[in-house]
Amino acid sequence: MPFARLATATTPTCHIGLGLAAIGRPGYINLGRDHDLGEDRSVEALRGRTHELLDAAYAQGVRYFDAARSYGRSEEFLADWLNGHPEADDVVVGSKWGYTYAAGWSTDAERHEVKDHSLAAYERQRAESHALLGDRLDLYQIHSVTPESPALTDKELHVRLAEAAERGLTVGFSTSGPAQADAIRAALAVTVDGEPLFRTVQSTYNALETSAGPALAEAHEAGLTVIVKEGMANGRLAAPNAPEALRAVAEAAGVGPDAVALAVVLRQPWAGVVLSGAATATQLASNLHAAAVDLTDDQVSRLTALAEEPGVYWERRGQLPWH
Repeated sequence: MPFARLATATTPTCHIGLGLAAIGRPGYINLGRDHDLGEDRSVEALRGRTHELLDAAYAQGVRYFDAARSYGRSEEFLADWLNGHPEADDVVVGSKWGYTYAAGWSTDAERHEVKDHSLAAYERQRAESHALLGDRLDLYQIHSVTPESPALTDKELHVRLAEAAERGLTVGFSTSGPAQADAIRAALAVTVDGEPLFRTVQSTYNALETSAGPALAEAHEAGLTVIVKEGMANGRLAAPNAPEALRAVAEAAGVGPDAVALAVVLRQPWAGVVLSGAATATQLASNLHAAAVDLTDDQVSRLTALAEEPGVYWERRGQLPWH
């Protein structure tokens, strides 16, 4: 298991990874990207920004980088960086298949991603990921599994994924939507020849959306590595959008609201890797302060009260504009 390298890391940021959703394409739903990235969203501009961010992450001890076929050119940018940094052989690389990027490098496309969890989509995107990342790809995840996803019942797909696992690729899945807990539990029941298929799960969990917590604890107990995404709720928990309770705790701790938001996730005993979705090196440095935040019971109680009903949270997320 490549994640054993994270478990034995000695840096204080060993449990924080870097997700490339916000930096690998010109349009995304994170709040504040207009300020973060400015007007130049050309391929070369974002390639340069991605490389600067990866440089900063690696220098500060981050060792897990997370991409996806649908994150624009994130795999390409990451592959370029890896090829130029042979010393970074301790990096663990994850990517995802199941969505195709469809925006044509535009911020105002009608559709930015097209979902397809079929066997044919897996084979096509696996070949695309391999062409870019080769043997550097450690973890391949089904992107955004929901309870009705055919990826949970397609036996031929399961066999192909198991074959990839036998060749050394770690197989996982990610979840999205108000029924994340149901999707996680359904995926835990997927087996091939009596053996569990999945070794990792990546889910949304943050101070506003905590509904997947019990199921993620079950996944951890079953031996899966849990990766947490969207710990800052696509910017809703970062300054200047953070709720008053979060800003007050952050002021008392002497850090930014983003660090407190990620600290809430890091304190969960089942959280193996918590992703920073930073778009700039400054944001990343602020995010990494989360490892040093020690929340009191009273502060935790105040932050727990921020949780929304899953349906409300995901409806609001679905209304965030691509920009």
